[in-house]
Amino acid sequence: MASRGGPRAAGTDGSDYRHRERVASHYQMSVALKSEIKKLIYMHVAIWLLLLAQMCVGHLKLLPHDQVAMPYQWEYPYLLSILPALLGLLSFPRNNISYLVLSMISTGLFSVAPLIYGAMEMFPMAQQLYRHGKAYRFIFGFSAVSVMYLVVVVAAQLHSWQLYYSKKLLDSWFTSTQEKKKK
Repeated sequence: MASRGGPRAAGTDGSDYRHRERVASHYQMSVALKSEIKKLIYMHVAIWLLLLAQMCVGHLKLLPHDQVAMPYQWEYPYLLSILPALLGLLSFPRNNISYLVLSMISTGLFSVAPLIYGAMEMFPMAQQLYRHGKAYRFIFGFSAVSVMYLVVVVAAQLHSWQLYYSKKLLDSWFTSTQEKKKK
C-alpha cells in the first residue's frame, strides 16, 4: 500500500486490500431484490394498463359491446393498485423502510383483496360457462370470464412474489440497520 508521502509501508506488498473490496452480502441482496421487485412492478403496471384500456373502451363505447365487455366490479378498486407500486418504487432510492411497509400493506388492501373479490364475483359466471357452455360477455371473441380469470391468476402470482421479495428486502434493510447501530 502506498502512502501519500512516497514509499509503501514496511512489510506490505500492496495486495492486502482485497478483503476490504468485498461488498457485504445484505447490500448485494438489496440490489438484487430491488431489481426483481422493479420487474414485478413493471409487469403489474402492464396488467394495470390493460385493465384501464378495457375500462375506457367499455365505458366510452369505442368498440361494439360484443368485442369488449363492460368491466366487472372488482376491476374498479383494482385500479387503486397502482398506489402500492408507486410507494414501492419510491422506497428504493434511500432504502425507505416506511414506504416499503406502506407498499406491502396497501398491496394487500388494493391489489390482493380486489383479486379475491374478483374471483368470487366471477365464479357463478365461470360455473355457468363450464356447465352449460353459455357466455354473455366477450373480449375479442373470447369469454370475458375466462380472460379475466387468467388475469386474476397472473396478477395474484405477481403480487405474491412482490410481497415475498419485499419482505426479504425489508429483512435485508433491517440487517443493514442493525449492523450500523452496533458500530
